[in-house]
Amino acid sequence: MSGSDDKPRGSLFDAIRDRSRVISTETSEAVPHGLRVATAYSWRFLVLAAAIGVAVWLVIQLKLLVIPLLIAILITALLWPAFAWLLRHNVPRWLAIVISVVGTLAIVTGLLWLVVWQIMAQWDSVQASTEAAIEQFRQWLLSGPFDISATDIDGWLKTAGAFLQEQAELLWTGALAIGTTIGHVATGAVLSLFILLCLLADGGGIWRWTLRLFPKKARPAADGAGRAGWITVVNYARTQLLVATIDAVGIGLGAALLGVPLAIPVAVLVFLGAFVPIVGAVVTGTVAVFLALVYNGPWIALWMLVVVLGVQQLEGHVLQPLLMGSAVKVHPLAVVLVVAGGAMIAGIPGALFAVPLAAFVNVVAVYIGERAWVTGERPTGDFIWSTVPRPRRSRS
Repeated sequence: MSGSDDKPRGSLFDAIRDRSRVISTETSEAVPHGLRVATAYSWRFLVLAAAIGVAVWLVIQLKLLVIPLLIAILITALLWPAFAWLLRHNVPRWLAIVISVVGTLAIVTGLLWLVVWQIMAQWDSVQASTEAAIEQFRQWLLSGPFDISATDIDGWLKTAGAFLQEQAELLWTGALAIGTTIGHVATGAVLSLFILLCLLADGGGIWRWTLRLFPKKARPAADGAGRAGWITVVNYARTQLLVATIDAVGIGLGAALLGVPLAIPVAVLVFLGAFVPIVGAVVTGTVAVFLALVYNGPWIALWMLVVVLGVQQLEGHVLQPLLMGSAVKVHPLAVVLVVAGGAMIAGIPGALFAVPLAAFVNVVAVYIGERAWVTGERPTGDFIWSTVPRPRRSRS
């Protein structure tokens, strides 16, 4: 037979995509075009929000697995420049892994030893300074303009003591939960180390296996987007390592020269806090200024504030652009909003991983949106911030 019966009927999805088969009614024609566009965006946004919600829920349920995985990936990104340099200089992979991992553990162990050593060495003087500062604050309250009597202060201290005693009882009753938490932390540390070794040993093979989970037609896009995102995470980690080192050395050295106690623990705290961009540097810098105010007085605290602000301005506006160029450009507003959102969802881990995750998602979205795997060009657009590194100049 010939005619219309010979035409292939097609599938349901073909019928949906064929706009000529859509039957319009009087009701649909009466709906304004703007409202139809708005509703089309709305139901797609609801589906996307539901998918993101399910993903976040799964991450929260599997946090004991997800957090070690993310920590291992971030540490791999931190070690990757040095690890790749060793491989480029014909160092065997197993030896490069040993040098990278053992060197990192040695640095961490050395920093922890310095922190414990200074705390033990200065504990007596810090305790005496704390008691003197508390007594000085008490005398200021008694003689200050707030009309506070010794009876009021004693009542507040009694209330605070009762509160601490109540909290101590809660801590005793929650000893089992604390033990479980310590067990989770130890298990997570071992799991992170194992994942780190696997990523360094066979990261390429793991990525190729992951690509097989995608349809064949989507694999070029997924491969290119993943590699662009990984380059971004490596550059982010390198930038934050540079920022953290400069902040820690500058603020720690300034605290030591000003005579602020616990300068090494403050420097280590600043180093760790700097991995949460902007927010971490502000919080840890505030700790240094507070210690100077309590133990050294307002003038030393003022100079400590000058040191903190000076170091942050130096690394943010001079050293980082000079060493990194425009490899990573992040707007402070985007960082603060992303960090705040991550902290609201997952606390400290959320604040730590919020920015690298957002940068990775941003680059993947730009790569796919510009179809860079087809054109072969580096994506130039930016949805949130520009995080794709500049191509290196070829050596002649």
